[in-house]
Amino acid sequence: MLPHTYVEVTDGNFAIEVQEKSKTVPVVVDFWAPWCGPCRVLGPIIEKVAEENHGKVVLAKLNTDENPKVAALFRIQGIPAVKAFKDGKVIAEFTGAYPEPQVRAFFEKVVGAPAIRVTQDADDHLRAGNVDAAEAGYRAILAKQPSQPDALVGLAAILAGKGETAAAEDLLDRAPTDRRAKILKHRIFLNGFAEKHAGEDLESAAAANPRNPRDRYRWGVMLAAREQYEDALDELVESVRIDRTFADGAARKAMLAIFDILGLDSEVTKDYQRRLSGALF
Repeated sequence: MLPHTYVEVTDGNFAIEVQEKSKTVPVVVDFWAPWCGPCRVLGPIIEKVAEENHGKVVLAKLNTDENPKVAALFRIQGIPAVKAFKDGKVIAEFTGAYPEPQVRAFFEKVVGAPAIRVTQDADDHLRAGNVDAAEAGYRAILAKQPSQPDALVGLAAILAGKGETAAAEDLLDRAPTDRRAKILKHRIFLNGFAEKHAGEDLESAAAANPRNPRDRYRWGVMLAAREQYEDALDELVESVRIDRTFADGAARKAMLAIFDILGLDSEVTKDYQRRLSGALF
């Protein structure tokens, strides 16, 4: 991690480094100890997210074994314990080794806005059509922050646009919890399917063989590639009804991919989740 990622605090400097500093910028304190296994799990995650929020929040770490006074003052009974301070007071907290998405949500709540986009310059280049400059910018960020999600997704999108899909998917695999990464992987698959079967009349095949799960599946995926998602889901759920085991549940998996694309809050998603459940059970 870069030196600015966090500051070590103690019984002696806690009042200045945390309580006073929190009057100008929120301070998140990670209470930990060297013997604590969950602390070692949480540590790299919280440092990574703090780095992404650099400038909007300060991460402080306090070793509870070496600094029992502060630990007692804030009634630390289990570690890792994380407390966010603003204006000298605790405004949010959690205990335990939270996974990255929850840690990220905690930081966003504390700072009151999404993390600073360290990819701003590269994003601007991409919007302006300067693809080479954007690619160079994303690569420079990843050289310093290999897991920076905005840069991973941005570079993957550029590579996918160039037809370098394997390299794009390798990048996206490094951001498994990022919804944008999941959607881009789905789009890469759908675009590849559409290109592969561009010369085939999949619609006629599905119409001619309505009880064939393969034909219904293939036409459904082609419709999804064309972003005709409701029509695609109609075909795919029929494929599931005909044979839920076809190609290791390919139609069901395709429906789940469309749900990812549309979002779980989408009314279309909710409707077809019910239909899929009915087809399966």
